[in-house]
Amino acid sequence: MIHLLLAVIYLSFISLGLPDALLGAAWPSMYGELGVPVSYAGAVSMIIALGTVVSSLQSDRLTRRLGAGRVTAASVAVTALALFGFSVSRSFRALCLWAVPYGLGAGSVDAALNNYVALHYASRHMSWLHCMWGVGASVGPYVMAHALTGGLGWQAGYRCVSLLQMGLTLVLFVSLPLWRVHRRGEDAEETGPALGLGQILRIPGAKAVMGTFFCYCALEQTAGLWASSYLALHKGVAAETAAGFGSLFFVGITVGRGLSGFLTLRLDDGQMVRLGQAVAAAGCAALLLPLGERAALAGLMLVGLGCAPIYPSVIHATPAHFGADRSQAIIGVQMASAYVGTCLMPPLFGLIAAHVSVTLFPGYLAALLALMTAAHETLLRRCPLQSGAAG
Repeated sequence: MIHLLLAVIYLSFISLGLPDALLGAAWPSMYGELGVPVSYAGAVSMIIALGTVVSSLQSDRLTRRLGAGRVTAASVAVTALALFGFSVSRSFRALCLWAVPYGLGAGSVDAALNNYVALHYASRHMSWLHCMWGVGASVGPYVMAHALTGGLGWQAGYRCVSLLQMGLTLVLFVSLPLWRVHRRGEDAEETGPALGLGQILRIPGAKAVMGTFFCYCALEQTAGLWASSYLALHKGVAAETAAGFGSLFFVGITVGRGLSGFLTLRLDDGQMVRLGQAVAAAGCAALLLPLGERAALAGLMLVGLGCAPIYPSVIHATPAHFGADRSQAIIGVQMASAYVGTCLMPPLFGLIAAHVSVTLFPGYLAALLALMTAAHETLLRRCPLQSGAAG
């Protein structure tokens, strides 16, 4: 039963990743058809992020009331509906409208699943589960590229991913009884009232971990959203080819998280984060140097490899930093902070690309990485990992 539930959670993480890179891959083809400037991708990304902020902040209350299984199934259903809405959109306004339920669904499932795994599974499983997210995020651009090169249009790419999400929704609802395996322990961890935002902010280290997530997801989503446009507009790569090449960042994340699962047997969560930051810095350097298209592609993959261990390691360390009884509340505000970063920073780079130059893309990533490193070091000083936190 436990292993079957783990398989369902793996599928859920693939589902989380599938739509995440679609907008960035499709946007070089979308913005002209919709009749809007290239920078408007940031507006869609911002609406999605705002929805995720709202639902993430409510995740503690929702999960205590409904349980992680029901929250996950309902959230994936909402996301599937929103993606279908994207596929039938013929205007930028319609795209913005469907971005609202997409964001609301994504935030709830992300917070609920991450806390469930942090509490009940070892660090290696967190890395491998987020590797499955990378599988989804890597497959998404290829689905979109196939739709574009086949002359089917970006709508067909969204429709295909929507159908996959609908299939997963059915699997999740059928599997709801499996989530009762851990329910007794979950009940013990969920006693007491849900924490308010003000109470959470007063917990030592909470602001530092929020800053870490803000910068990390700003980095990840900026890379995912603008990599294809950077290659097309600065490196001269054709839009259809750039859609596929943009997925190299997510390929790097996927491969890196697969390897990270084995490295967690030797390194604790804090060491994994530091290793990832070093590799990401090397990738930013490769992008900054004027070494041509191949170096840019290698840099994208290195940034992805570096990002790989950071998110799952910080999430998995949350109960060790703050205690199991507060982990769902902390993870909720972590997700909210992450999506505030997603909301603000990729659109900001869109304005920079439109009004200054898209060539600033590597430097922008490097600045976000430096800020994230500083925030995480502050977290480690204020809330040292408890003994045995390596998982």
